Amino acid sequence: MRYCVLYNPLANNKKGKEEAEKLKEILSGDEIEFFDVTEIPSYKSFISEKAGNDPIVLCGGDGTLNRFANDVRSYPYTNEIFYFATDSGNDFLKDIGGDKNSVVNIGKYLKDLPTVSVGGKEYAFLNNVGFGIDGYCCEVGDKLRETSDKPINYAGIAIKGLLFKYKPTGAKITVDGKTYEFKKVWLAPTMNGRFYGGGMMPTPDQDRLDPERKLSVMVMKGGKIRTLLAFPKIFKGEHVAKKKQVFIFTGKEITVEFDRPVAIQIDGETILGMTTYTATSAASAAEEKTA
Repeated sequence: MRYCVLYNPLANNKKGKEEAEKLKEILSGDEIEFFDVTEIPSYKSFISEKAGNDPIVLCGGDGTLNRFANDVRSYPYTNEIFYFATDSGNDFLKDIGGDKNSVVNIGKYLKDLPTVSVGGKEYAFLNNVGFGIDGYCCEVGDKLRETSDKPINYAGIAIKGLLFKYKPTGAKITVDGKTYEFKKVWLAPTMNGRFYGGGMMPTPDQDRLDPERKLSVMVMKGGKIRTLLAFPKIFKGEHVAKKKQVFIFTGKEITVEFDRPVAIQIDGETILGMTTYTATSAASAAEEKTA
């Protein structure tokens, strides 16, 4: 069997190709052809011109998966899609219980993805849409990556942001038509999976394969000291016990509005200066089309 291996050379601090070549041993006995994703302008054209019906192995992190998912939206490919994690974060892999040293079939996870509308554009997302200090962390991480090859410590950026740089906002959260208003909001991510930001678990009960395809939005609010004490608990999902600080809502359409422009991140990809986003589940989109 011939596998088309699409690797991101920038993954894992530019060790992506080296990591991807481990597949030579894992898939020994099969024909393997490697392709650099930074040289592929369109996955649709790649599939039709190079891959045919051969299985595809995506090598990289959550950003690599996000780009593929968005590029092949509504494209009727028949290829089996596999994933071999070669980056350091891998929130998607952790959420589905995958093994970092194995090739995982992810075809079912790429179907019926939710979308987010922000800045006049629509994007599919696998893990989450982050609004608040998580968007700020991605913004700072992008700047650090431009000047250094060192791993980005997002938790450290978040703590420094809480202490000195980032200021909370007022927020209006609308879930399936019902609106809630909050002051001093630090985080307001909408989740398709459970994990983001290198292992944070804002919505421990979220299920990406939920039959109703519902999404979850978490709001973390409060004063600086209380938030600093609650924030580390998010890595084990224990922050949800803080009932006066943490609120979780589930629904098929979620709109988050902040009272000032902030950075937003979509599966780790940053968009600057936004005040609102609307996340829509695949089920809600399907209902609108048939209405």
